[in-house]
Amino acid sequence: MRPSKALAAAALLAAALPVGSAAQDLPDLHLGVPPHAPREARRAALVTAPPQDPTQAQRFELRSGGAGTVRARAGADAFSQPAANLTPEQRMDFVLGEALFQRPWVSAPSSTIASDGLGPLFNARACALCHRQDGRGQVPDGSDEPSGLVLHLSVPAPEGTPGPEGIADWIATLPDPVYGAQLQDHALPGHRAEGRVVVTWEEIPVDLSGGETASLRRPLWSVADPASGPLAAGAMLSPRVAPPLIGLGLLEAIPEAEILALADPEDADGDGISGRASVVWSADHDAPMLGRFGHKAGMPTLRAQVASAFHRDLGLSSALHREGWGDCTEAQAECRTAPDGADPEQGGLEVSDAVLDLVTFYSAMLGVPARRGVEDAEVLRGRTIFHETGCAACHRPAFVTATLPDAPERSFQLIWPYTDLLLHDMGEDLADNRPEGRASGREWRTPPLWGIGLTGQVSGHTQFLHDGRARSLLEAILWHGGEAQAARDEIVALAPDDRAALLRFLESL
Repeated sequence: MRPSKALAAAALLAAALPVGSAAQDLPDLHLGVPPHAPREARRAALVTAPPQDPTQAQRFELRSGGAGTVRARAGADAFSQPAANLTPEQRMDFVLGEALFQRPWVSAPSSTIASDGLGPLFNARACALCHRQDGRGQVPDGSDEPSGLVLHLSVPAPEGTPGPEGIADWIATLPDPVYGAQLQDHALPGHRAEGRVVVTWEEIPVDLSGGETASLRRPLWSVADPASGPLAAGAMLSPRVAPPLIGLGLLEAIPEAEILALADPEDADGDGISGRASVVWSADHDAPMLGRFGHKAGMPTLRAQVASAFHRDLGLSSALHREGWGDCTEAQAECRTAPDGADPEQGGLEVSDAVLDLVTFYSAMLGVPARRGVEDAEVLRGRTIFHETGCAACHRPAFVTATLPDAPERSFQLIWPYTDLLLHDMGEDLADNRPEGRASGREWRTPPLWGIGLTGQVSGHTQFLHDGRARSLLEAILWHGGEAQAARDEIVALAPDDRAALLRFLESL
């Protein structure tokens, strides 16, 4: 751990906490996972260090998800396996959570009180329709089927609007006054969908070394057939593709201290990488918490992420979002007065705590497939290039999860997610120009890379980045800018066989 990064992390966290708090108060505020004890920290540092011999595979590198790593199946269900180290009782909870994840919800009132209350406005009838095969969503293809891409909406808040208490550097925004925080492109009978997401493309040629070329497609997003007139003046749109679900429980088990130690918001070490931590408000704990989930790390816990998806994507209430009308605004009176599925047997909610917890457990316990070709010479050469070009500065290869007595299946596991879970300025070309909490319109959380080489077989496409614009891993790299510009330029300048080796390495993850 570099002292400059550790000090920067401590200063950032102290600034984000309520007055009178300090970084050492973190556990008392429910702000995170316990840090490693000194002996554990020394062991973790040894096994997560960069390879000493780049020509050899690292120990345990095959097991991307630690003891829960699953076999890399050849079919589309490669991401749909329970973690290998679950107990029989946990496997039963996993199966129950999977059934709820796949279950279509229906309108209220209905005889099936455990699955009614859909909408009235929504993006999909079931979680699995956006996360097909637990994999990555894609750009809309013009059909009426959910694609796994949603359009987030907001408008600038009036100057001086405060953020959550005690969180510094918050960029305040508000939902669109008519359409809310997300465009819902489906509706129940008697209601009208808010609109359709439309994208047009501009092809951009890119010259690579060795006489090779590539073509990038730049998207232009808009809303067609808006149900209640145009979006508000100054509305900010951000398309978001549903990410793959593998390994989420392991990401949640990484100690905050390990993530914050990588933050360097002022680039104190001068390496050009200035990752920042996302600090958000936790409704579960009524306190600030490190953001980990979502394209801009806007969610502190997996439970909060699942509850938000129920709320915005399906229009369902839960303990964290009690509004039975979902994302409908005050301007959408018919939506707000429509029947909902709240039932006294479920605590006056549509999604009971038991259902929320089971779906959260399922999402947390999807196993990470084992690496392929770990000892292949070209893969190893590609791994060396990955480190030499600076990719590993943000896509940190390995962590060791915290010691969690109540969750031994996630406890003290060496994992290989290839992310630092921090926010990075990715340049103007990738900017959505829509702030979210502490994240600016140019910042994105580093996405995990584990399993990325299986995208084609699981999802039936190879569309990458937050909006699916990249049609290949090479295109995804070529869109990198900002803090990643230097690494991107080095990859453009590589000899073709070295560039091919780098891509081969990524495909092995």
